[in-house]
Amino acid sequence: GTPLQNNLHELWALLNFLLPDVFNSAEDFDSWFDTKNCLGDQKLVERLHAVLKPFLLRRIKAEVEKSLPPKKEVKIYLGLSKMQREWYTKILMKDIDILNSAGKMDKMRLLNILMQLRKCCNHPYLFDGAEPGPPYTTDTHLVTNSGKMVALDKLLSKLKEQGSRVLVFSQMTRLLDILEDYCMWRGYEYCRLDGQTPHEEREEAIDTFNAPNSRKFVFMLSTRAGGLGINLATADVVILYDSDWNPQVDLQAMDRAHRIGQKKAVRVFRLITDNTVEERIVERAEIKLRLDSIVIQQGRLIDQQSNKLAKDEMLQMIRHGATHVFASKDSELTDEDITTILERGEKKTAEMNERLQKMGESSLRNFTMETEMSLYNFEGEDYRGKQKLSMMEWIEPPKRERKANYAVDAYFREALRVSEPKIPKAPRPPKQPNIQDFQFFPPRLFELLEKEILYYRKTIGYKVPRNPDLPNAAQVQKEEQRKIDESAPLSAEEAEEKERLLTQGFTNWNKRDFNQFIKANEKYGRDDIDDIAREVEGKSPEEVIEYSAVFWERCNELQDIERIMAQIERGEARIQRRISIKKALDVKIARYKAPFHQLRIQYGTNKGKNYTEEEDRFLICMLHKMGFDKENVYEELRQCVRNAPQFRFDWFIKSRTAMELQRRCNTLISLIEKENMEIEEKEKAEKKKRGIKTPVSQKRKAEAATENSGKKDAKKAKT
Repeated sequence: GTPLQNNLHELWALLNFLLPDVFNSAEDFDSWFDTKNCLGDQKLVERLHAVLKPFLLRRIKAEVEKSLPPKKEVKIYLGLSKMQREWYTKILMKDIDILNSAGKMDKMRLLNILMQLRKCCNHPYLFDGAEPGPPYTTDTHLVTNSGKMVALDKLLSKLKEQGSRVLVFSQMTRLLDILEDYCMWRGYEYCRLDGQTPHEEREEAIDTFNAPNSRKFVFMLSTRAGGLGINLATADVVILYDSDWNPQVDLQAMDRAHRIGQKKAVRVFRLITDNTVEERIVERAEIKLRLDSIVIQQGRLIDQQSNKLAKDEMLQMIRHGATHVFASKDSELTDEDITTILERGEKKTAEMNERLQKMGESSLRNFTMETEMSLYNFEGEDYRGKQKLSMMEWIEPPKRERKANYAVDAYFREALRVSEPKIPKAPRPPKQPNIQDFQFFPPRLFELLEKEILYYRKTIGYKVPRNPDLPNAAQVQKEEQRKIDESAPLSAEEAEEKERLLTQGFTNWNKRDFNQFIKANEKYGRDDIDDIAREVEGKSPEEVIEYSAVFWERCNELQDIERIMAQIERGEARIQRRISIKKALDVKIARYKAPFHQLRIQYGTNKGKNYTEEEDRFLICMLHKMGFDKENVYEELRQCVRNAPQFRFDWFIKSRTAMELQRRCNTLISLIEKENMEIEEKEKAEKKKRGIKTPVSQKRKAEAATENSGKKDAKKAKT
């Protein structure tokens, strides 16, 4: 596998799994091998190698399998189709302000533009509305509207003749849908695997493809889902329809075919659209790969920060080829034979490899490929030294075409027409104030506003439509229409009253204040008004108390009161649960003088195999000591476990996460609650039993006392 996929922290996770006693702290490990201070410090690197030596045995295919046939990669450079040029232009035009550094340079926006341009390079049908139709047909347009599909179509027919079998990798699952349509149209038998494919179907597809004398010609895979861990060595051709930012991902994809068991030489064809963002992506990936071979293979570490894609670099990628695309709308596709295309690709690939071999480490770190190929070089000018991107040369967008159906005569005819008498303007609807239900205005205000609306509807002659969904639709319609017909405008007194009522709601409470109030009720319960008042920002305790009183009196007027009440009640239930757990722990701990030594848990059949009673006792006692309802209590509990001397050799409990400790504590709490309940019921039963016995015994004592007194009286009488 790949033990060091992204960073040293992943390496620590593996070592922690192997030896949790030694590698128990990620922070300590990171401080030992701080990559920021590591470059050039040979001692630190030697220390890393010394640590890794007992655990890591690194073997590569070339060392293990000498008879493995070679792998050859060819980059095929292609042009854009007419439709692709149109869509590429649309995407660049949509963000022309970014292109010319006039707009805000947000990193996410730049990444989005890059993704849209990559989709366009792959196939314009990845955009909604690009495919001609309806009716939608699977025909030659599926091929001719994409430069890559034209090359793929020619390449697959040649490979089919040669008896090869092909793996096609793409980053985009929607592109695999297009390739499926294409394979069905051409009659190629295929298998497909992506992130959505269930495990059983994955296994079945791989077995079908690898079966002796299999009729399957193409295996389509998404690079991330199908690029790891599967063996497809029965194929001898890999086509990378598009390239990943991380070159290691593409290498892993190639190795699905180029692996132990392969009997033929493996050919890899990487499709790249010329004069577009794809050129720069592939160039950057090649440089990363070369840098990896220079630095990491020599046993040195690479600075992770230098690998990150900067904003200006993304902008340069987007700008690359923009002027070329804007220059024309014609298709760049040619009728060249596939052999000619491959020869040209081989030549360009060899040139690029030669340049990479000559490059030094400093050039690679700056992500440059000589002066003329620099990422910071655009149209003959070097922008590396310029601090502000706003100084870049302005990219002129293509001129707006004049519409063919622009009717000049119709315009003048309309302008010179004799004006007809104007229709009287319809009455303007009354301006509705912005009222929210949580502001609790007086109900009288809503009556006045409705009266105002009804009169406006009367002035425009509004007729109430019949609602067929209602059982008595005709009656309801008649009643609504009667209200409109009998309505009258607001009197001067009513208009004045409306203005006065508009000031009587909680006008200074907005949606944010209301949401804070509801969340505070959920967090503390409706009765804890002091804590609720502290949670609502910008409001004094008196304002919150006043609002709370009105809220609980009139909350049924709110539209989504059911959802709000359910939210508050859920919070209150959690509070009650916390109180009951705290009480249960208090009762349990109070039974022992020294709970850390004496406490016993009645497991019943729920003991579990992993945790010992000593561990469980420690968890319960520490949880009670620190406070069950304290924030981040399980993180602190985890730290206490790690620091406890009795567990210094107990790797199991020391390697538990805060979440795992929480789950164990929840199990123990439920056992304690059950035990408390049983004890309580037992005590109640005993009390009841004693209560029944008491009256009988008292009666006997009373009878005995009466008998004794009677005997004494008899003796006195005799004397």
